[in-house]
Amino acid sequence: MLPLKKIFPVIIALITLSLLGIIYIQYSWILNAAHIKKEEKEQKMVDAVEAVRNELMSRALAPIARIKIDRFKQDGASNRLTLEPVTDGIIKPTIPVSAQFEGTEVSGLLKRAMKERKLDTMFEFGIVSNALIQMYSSNFIERLNKRDTDSALYQEIIVPLAENINSPTFEVLHVFVPQSSLTVFKSLGWMIFGGILFTAIIVTAFALTIRTMLGQKKLSEIKSDFINNMTHELKTPLATISLAIDAIGNERVMDNKDKIRYFSGIIKEENKRMNKQVESILNSALMEKEELTLNLQPIDVHQVITSTVENLQLQLEGKNGKVDLQLNAIQPIIKADEVHFSNLIFNLLDNAIKYSKDNLEVRITTATTRKFLVISIADNGIGMSRDTVSRIFEKFYRAHTGNVHNVKGFGLGLTYVKAIVDAHKGRIKVESILGRGSRFTMEFPQE
Repeated sequence: MLPLKKIFPVIIALITLSLLGIIYIQYSWILNAAHIKKEEKEQKMVDAVEAVRNELMSRALAPIARIKIDRFKQDGASNRLTLEPVTDGIIKPTIPVSAQFEGTEVSGLLKRAMKERKLDTMFEFGIVSNALIQMYSSNFIERLNKRDTDSALYQEIIVPLAENINSPTFEVLHVFVPQSSLTVFKSLGWMIFGGILFTAIIVTAFALTIRTMLGQKKLSEIKSDFINNMTHELKTPLATISLAIDAIGNERVMDNKDKIRYFSGIIKEENKRMNKQVESILNSALMEKEELTLNLQPIDVHQVITSTVENLQLQLEGKNGKVDLQLNAIQPIIKADEVHFSNLIFNLLDNAIKYSKDNLEVRITTATTRKFLVISIADNGIGMSRDTVSRIFEKFYRAHTGNVHNVKGFGLGLTYVKAIVDAHKGRIKVESILGRGSRFTMEFPQE
């Protein structure tokens, strides 16, 4: 099976091609559907104008047909009325059609014909004879002169007048209908909406899939990093304990109580170290399940800070470091869980020591505001980039230490700090400049 790093780009490429193909097919389908709809609408309009022309002709010829009856023909038991054609076989009106109808009547016929075919009833019409406009609606002349592209023209010839057989005169019915692509697309409204909706759903699913895969890739990297760190963190004290046990088993050491006490102390310290690492992992699991419970009681923040600094004196000496305490809070008592709060201060100071060079300077200040006790821990360490600051509280995330080597841990310390601050209904803010140090500011409510 291909590793995730190699198969990930292939999956993204395949999904991207599929998505682009679907979008192209949707786009082509909408264009084809719009073209078909436009042709269908034009054909319906042609049929509507032709129907009106036929209606006008039938009404104009009705009285003439009654006058032109010449004879009866006997055919068996029934009489059949026949109409003798005039000249070329077409009964033709002697009065222009435009003179026999009112404009409102022609407009009504057009509206009815268009409604029957489910067309918009917006139009301009006119009847033209020998280039002279005989009948027209309000904006017909303007449309006829402009012949603008936003209107479609439909024409139907009304038969030539009977008295002008040698030089026939034609009447032509002109109908202008507004033409807009938007109108066509509106008629496909639900289909287009459905296509866009489902395409959006596919795009969203694609984005979520990529996001999930990136998350899984990140988790896989974090898992590998965590296992490596955990192995290293637990292997070191186990090796030290093993060496101490071997030393105690030495005959020369067995007779020396001081050396036995010394190696026993090493075993005890390394055992505490392992317990601390295991506890941090267990606390992380509890925080993830939201099962962390606090034993809230009044504690003196200044006392906790002073005690923690004293416990870290050896580590501070190793970095030639010093701590400047400016404990100015008027009322340093808050309700907190003493164990977790002590661990919180310890983790922040431990990080300041880990991520620093020689001549470390740490300044811890406290202050009291109207509602909060403010604790600030600042150092002159290696600092952090903006990207690191934005991710510093993520679980298992560990900042790049640059030229500082042998920085150990699981990437759980600051995640734990953030969880404890939140559990105490407090707030924490981080400020840092790369190469110049960091400042952690916490606010805890005072009741």
